[in-house]
Amino acid sequence: ATVPTISSPDSPRFAHLVETFKARFGAAPTFVARAPGRVNLIGEHIDYSGYGVLPMAIQQDVMIAVGENTTGQLVLENVNAAMTHREYASFPVNIDNTKHDWGNYVLCGYKAIVDPLGTGAVKGLNFVVDGIVPSGAGLSSSSALVCCAALATAHAHGVVHTKVEFASLCAKCEQYVGTEGGGMDQSISFLAEAGTAKFIEFNPIRATSVALPAGAAFVISNSLVEANKYVSAGSCYNKRVVECRLAARLLCKHFGIDAEGTLRTLGQVQKTLGKTLAEMAEAVGVVLHDAEYTKDEAAAALGIDVPELEQKWLSPSTISQPSFLLKQRALHVFTEADRVYQFQAASSLETLGALMNSSHASCRDAFECSCPELDELTQLCLASGALGSRLTGAGWGGCVVSLVPEEKVAGFLEAVKGAYYTPKPERAAQLATSLFVTQAGSGAAVIVL
Repeated sequence: ATVPTISSPDSPRFAHLVETFKARFGAAPTFVARAPGRVNLIGEHIDYSGYGVLPMAIQQDVMIAVGENTTGQLVLENVNAAMTHREYASFPVNIDNTKHDWGNYVLCGYKAIVDPLGTGAVKGLNFVVDGIVPSGAGLSSSSALVCCAALATAHAHGVVHTKVEFASLCAKCEQYVGTEGGGMDQSISFLAEAGTAKFIEFNPIRATSVALPAGAAFVISNSLVEANKYVSAGSCYNKRVVECRLAARLLCKHFGIDAEGTLRTLGQVQKTLGKTLAEMAEAVGVVLHDAEYTKDEAAAALGIDVPELEQKWLSPSTISQPSFLLKQRALHVFTEADRVYQFQAASSLETLGALMNSSHASCRDAFECSCPELDELTQLCLASGALGSRLTGAGWGGCVVSLVPEEKVAGFLEAVKGAYYTPKPERAAQLATSLFVTQAGSGAAVIVL
C-alpha cells in the first residue's frame, strides 16, 4: 500500500502553517506532508535485536508545508521560533553528525530520497516544519520528523514508495545522525491505522493489527526529564545496541555457530539455533557472567584483539566505553520479546497490566534505561488506579504509558496531576501537553490543499 492522500483539515494549526509558509515564501505551499509520533505499549529496546514490538501512532505529529524554489537550495523554516532558519545545497547532501541540530533530522529523510536521484534531478525546495510531538519524551519526535521529511521530498519529486519501503528507508537513514535505532518508530509512523495498535515485525517489515483492550484507556504522562538519544548515545542508547550485539557474538562463540561473523542480533542467533525464547534466556544464564566485560575480556572471549573488536562490533560513539554489561541486557531482550507475545494473547486487563509492570521492572533493573523520575511516576500511576505502568520509548527520561480502566480515568488524571505535576511549578506549567489519554492515530499522509 502507498501513503494516502487526504484533504486539508479544518484546524487553526493547519491554517497557521499554510499562512506561515505564504508569509515566508510569498506563495502558498503546493502540499503538506504529515507523519505521527507513537507510543510503544510493550516491547522496549528489542527492535534492533530483531524482535517484534507493539506500538500505536498518537495524534501528535509533524507537518511540513512544501513548495519549490529556483535557488537550488533546501530552505528550512520552523513555526517554532527556537528552531531557526537552515539552508543547504540541494545536492549532494552532507550531514554533520558531530552536531545535534534539528536540521539534521530533516536532512536524513531528504537524503534518503535524493541520493538515488542524482545530480541534475533534484529540485530546490522550501520547507516549513510544524512539529507537536514533545521532544525528548520517548514519543518518537525525531523519527516523525525524519519520516515527514522523506515523504515531503519524495512527493515533491514524484517518487512513489510503498509504506513499507518508506519505513525501511527511514529506519536506515535516521542512522545518519549517529543513533543506531531499530525500525519501530519509522514503521509505525507509516503503517499505523486509526483505532488499532500494530504488532510490527522486522526482516522484512510487516505489521499486523492488534485490537486495543475493551474497557480501558492508555494514558501518557511525561516525566519532563528530556531524554535525547543523540546526546547520550555512546553511554546509553548506542551502548545498549552494542551490548546486545556482543551478547549475540558470545552466544555464537559458545554454541559454535557463525564463525564468519554474519549474525549481529540476538534474534538472528535464536533463529539459527532453533531455540525458544525461554531456552535462550536459560542459555544466557549459563554462557554469560553477571559482571561487566572489559573490552580485553570480550575480545579474548571472541578470539580476536581489541582493535578488531572495535572495528567489527562496536560503533564510533561506543569505542571510548571501557566495559559492557551483557548478561542482563540479553535477558531483558529475550524476556521482553516473550512479553510482547503474551500481551497479544492476554484475555484480561489485569494480565495486560501485569505484563506492563514486568516490562518496566526489566527496563529498570536489567536494561537500566529508566531514571528516578520515571520510576516515581510509574509508582504514582499504579497508586492512582492504573493496572499497569511502564516507561515508553528509549527511556532515561521521557514518558510513561499506563493502562487505566475506563471508569477510573478521570480520577486517575486528577490524582497524577496532584501528585506529580502540581507540586512543582515547572511541571505544572507543562501539564496540558504532558498528561493525556491517547487514541490510536492514523499513519503518514500527503495533505492536498
